[in-house]
Amino acid sequence: MKKVNPDAKYYETNEWAIQNQEHFLLGITDFAQTVFGDINYIEFPKIGETFAQGQAYAVVESTKTATDISMPLSGKIIAINEQIITHPEILNKAPYQEGWLVKIEATSIAEWNELMTAEQYQQYIGVFFNKG
Repeated sequence: MKKVNPDAKYYETNEWAIQNQEHFLLGITDFAQTVFGDINYIEFPKIGETFAQGQAYAVVESTKTATDISMPLSGKIIAINEQIITHPEILNKAPYQEGWLVKIEATSIAEWNELMTAEQYQQYIGVFFNKG
């Protein structure tokens, strides 16, 4: 089973969100980074941009593919993880810790309440690989 962070909530396109005081940190899941392969570049949004839930806000480029990363929550970008710009491999090694992508000011707490819990997400991704 791929790792999940029990403190995070999850979106259907394999992104996570963690509440950090009044803001939220967003990133990709361990399952997503495994599918992508070795990540070598991230195209970040600009600070101050706003996005709706499900809207692409970043692009991850890897040895296998270039993939849009979707917003698990609607909100405004207030910070990006600058460390990822020069060290994108952090996403493969620590997708839930140092590998956060952006910090947002959420515009809908209702969306947060509707995201999957860690347990629900494990069941959701169980469809994609052998649990054994």
